Amino acid sequence: MPLGYNIVAVDDSPGIRQLIQKVAGTVARVTTAPGGAELFELLENGEKVDLILLDVSMPEMSGYEVIQHLKDKPETQSTPVIFLTAHDNKDFEEKGLRLGAVDYITKPISPATLIARVQNHLELKAARDHIVSQNEILEQRVQERTRELALTQDLTILSLASLAETRDNETGNHIRRTQSYVRILADHLLETGVYADQLSPEINALLEKSAPLHDIGKVGVPDAVLLKPGKLDEAEFEIIKTHPYLGMAALQGAEDMLGTTSFLRFAKEIVYSHHEKWDGSGYPQGLSGFDIPLSARLMAAADVYDALISKRVYKPPFSHEEAIELIVEGKGKHFDPAIVDAVVVVAGRFRETAERYKD
Repeated sequence: MPLGYNIVAVDDSPGIRQLIQKVAGTVARVTTAPGGAELFELLENGEKVDLILLDVSMPEMSGYEVIQHLKDKPETQSTPVIFLTAHDNKDFEEKGLRLGAVDYITKPISPATLIARVQNHLELKAARDHIVSQNEILEQRVQERTRELALTQDLTILSLASLAETRDNETGNHIRRTQSYVRILADHLLETGVYADQLSPEINALLEKSAPLHDIGKVGVPDAVLLKPGKLDEAEFEIIKTHPYLGMAALQGAEDMLGTTSFLRFAKEIVYSHHEKWDGSGYPQGLSGFDIPLSARLMAAADVYDALISKRVYKPPFSHEEAIELIVEGKGKHFDPAIVDAVVVVAGRFRETAERYKD
């Protein structure tokens, strides 16, 4: 065994401590203590301990009391303890093992037995340490791989979303702003208990991640319609109204290949239903009220606010105050009333987001 391991021998007999130090000192560094109090003082001072040889019968604190304290402390719970005892009695042995000892050595101590038991348990400790180390390495690699996959997913989402936005003469900042608005609204609703049965920190994170895909279906709309600088005629507007279906169909195709995930569920809801209106006058399905998924109702408010404050070829930007006023006017008509109330409360954070990611 390498001498890198540390043993503490706890015994009120100086002769026993001296014997252990002489014999076990050939395979490990040995520190001695006359009792439990001195052992705990060593531990409190940062002594690294790989194995404890612990006398059962000591005057101030018995070995049984000492091991109970050791097992109560997270930092010493897994430290192996070998009891030293003059009692050759099964009841004593069973009590010690029940309290967490890994082995027994009876007195008078045989040097050959002592060195064999110490080596065995240090080798077991080395094996456990190796397994723990390997598990930590594997866990770190899994975490790194998970982060890498999450980053790849995020980049893929933003790339697809950016493709749709740039075709619509909008910028990547529109994606970041609306994504932020959705998260602000969802977190506020969760904090205030509104729709708390449908929201959670994990769900809100998925909503934030899904939001950039809301207009992905626009990649399937012809340029002549999508990029028209003037007002669309009725036929052209009908073509524009197909983009929620086109986006949903694309995500459904991905789901058919990859399987259902929470992320795809929210992405499909947002893509397909963010143009629905609370009063049923929206598209593509004419849903109303609570039949519109909450994710899409959040996206609707975020998307309209950003469209209002943004410059377009067919309109100048509205001020923040004008945009909030128009959203309030749409309460119970275009928008979920509870979400409009939330927009009013978090309006300042909307303004800050708009400034941070302005075009």
